[in-house]
Amino acid sequence: MSNPSPLSPTPEEFAQRNEVMAAIVDAVRAGKTIFLPPYDASLSQPGEEALVTVGIEPNPYGGTVGEFRYQLEGEEDLLHLYIVRRDGEPLTPEEGQLVAGFVWHGVPSALIWLKPGRLTQHFYVGHDDLLGSLTERLG
Repeated sequence: MSNPSPLSPTPEEFAQRNEVMAAIVDAVRAGKTIFLPPYDASLSQPGEEALVTVGIEPNPYGGTVGEFRYQLEGEEDLLHLYIVRRDGEPLTPEEGQLVAGFVWHGVPSALIWLKPGRLTQHFYVGHDDLLGSLTERLG
């Protein structure tokens, strides 16, 4: 397996990530459940791997960086981040970790749990851990 190349986010991707994480922090502070966007059949692509297109609809809790798309949702006291390649091809856990490190910049990796997959990579962190790690960075 080759090493994944480092991400080179654009200024727009940094700004989008900051907006997404600010929306997440605001929702967590307000005790608001973070839902996936409403399903839009015109945007999804049929197939056996449904998670590849979950969150493709525009929403405040998802974005893109390079060749990857990320989406967040709340799960009780955990925040779930999942990552896919924009072209729907498989991605490695290492590629997912690069994206998770970009999205959750400032959150210690020891606090993040990984559930690897073939087409999707899933990461989880406690809301309290997220708030404690991101509050200073996002204000």
